[in-house]
Amino acid sequence: MTKKVHMVSLGCPKNKVDSEAMIGLLAKDGHGLADIPEDADVIVVNTCGFIESAKEESIDTILEMAEYTKGTDKKLVVTGCLVQRYHEEVAEGIPEIDVMLGSSDFGDIVESIKAPSTKRLLPIVNVTAQPTKMVDHTTPRIIVGGRHSVYLKIAEGCDRPCGFCIIPKLRGEQRSRSLDSIVSEANMLVSGGAKEINLIAQDLTRYGYELPHKPTLADLIRKLEDVAGLEWVRLHYTYPTAFSDDLIDAIAGSSKVVPYIDVPLQHINDGVLKVMRRGHSSRVTLDLLNRLRSKIDGLVLRSTFIVGHPGETEQAFQELLQFVTREKLDHVGAFTYSQEPGTHSATLAQDVPAEVAIARQAQIMEAQKIISRDNLRKLMGQKLQVLVDGPSEESELVMAGRYYGQAPSVDGLVYLQNGDFQSGELVEVVVTDTSDYDLVASPEFN
Repeated sequence: MTKKVHMVSLGCPKNKVDSEAMIGLLAKDGHGLADIPEDADVIVVNTCGFIESAKEESIDTILEMAEYTKGTDKKLVVTGCLVQRYHEEVAEGIPEIDVMLGSSDFGDIVESIKAPSTKRLLPIVNVTAQPTKMVDHTTPRIIVGGRHSVYLKIAEGCDRPCGFCIIPKLRGEQRSRSLDSIVSEANMLVSGGAKEINLIAQDLTRYGYELPHKPTLADLIRKLEDVAGLEWVRLHYTYPTAFSDDLIDAIAGSSKVVPYIDVPLQHINDGVLKVMRRGHSSRVTLDLLNRLRSKIDGLVLRSTFIVGHPGETEQAFQELLQFVTREKLDHVGAFTYSQEPGTHSATLAQDVPAEVAIARQAQIMEAQKIISRDNLRKLMGQKLQVLVDGPSEESELVMAGRYYGQAPSVDGLVYLQNGDFQSGELVEVVVTDTSDYDLVASPEFN
């Protein structure tokens, strides 16, 4: 018996891919989607459990969705990282849940919705202790949102020992897909309308190291050159120590990889980096930035930093602030440290008060706002190729898109005026105005 399913996907793009895979599996079995929970027979919540705020959002969303099932025969299925990490606590705390699936158990979504809701005292729990499965080119997948810009997950899990991160326990050891599998999916995505493919993994630059023939990210980049119709390839979550010269040359020489690199640096102070267990020094970071900037024309850099980590003295923070001010990265996100049970950092003395961490975060972001504004002003009057995403959230009368230096969801936008623009097309425009994070552009008229 077919059912209508309402899917709520929380967290990162990697989670979004899993949600799209679940939707694909459900569709293959004949089930349909419900846009709103009121119309659904089954509600699925794909949770995030990375940091405290994400856990709170996940719990709040589950409770909100549970309200739609009370007094009905609607079924509530909860999956993802929160379940992987806290399935016992969630099962006891929210008995309205019917089924719980771990982070790599999404393949069981079809079976989990078939039985009618029994409103058991406790949910059925299906959580593999050591996640092993992952999405590949054989997994049915239905893209949610614009088909012109999509995510492609090339590996799952992580082997890095970063002290603050719980991901290896949530997602398991690194498992890379084969080159052929990734290229096959890339071709399918382009056939479905993709112009931009965003490559994602927990550690993109370490792709393939555990596979028999040890393919590299550079090898993958060269393979993607042959995907006809693919315009842009974007690299997310690149780890600073794994940038070989071959990889940099592959990026610089590619006709499809845009000169945009997302490299989470987390800090610059050597003492903090050591406590974080990042495995490298500030010298490695500075050397990498010099190599990237000297070899890749028009490079746009994005990074994230953690403030308030145990051991971050005022001097260490000032070093980070000076680094951000001096290096003038194009996009920066600063996050306050979240103490996560089960990580090495959680065993350390929590010596930075929350209010101090929040103030430091504000300082970083205020400095970055000025940098971003100045960087964007340099684009005034320049021609840019922009990928049109669709009507802006500000007004349906204004279209929004992105040039290569803006990644979906996390960076600013280009607001398009004085033209007939269609979602998914690449257009050439001229920048007519700038703000702190966004651009305004119009077609060039003779």
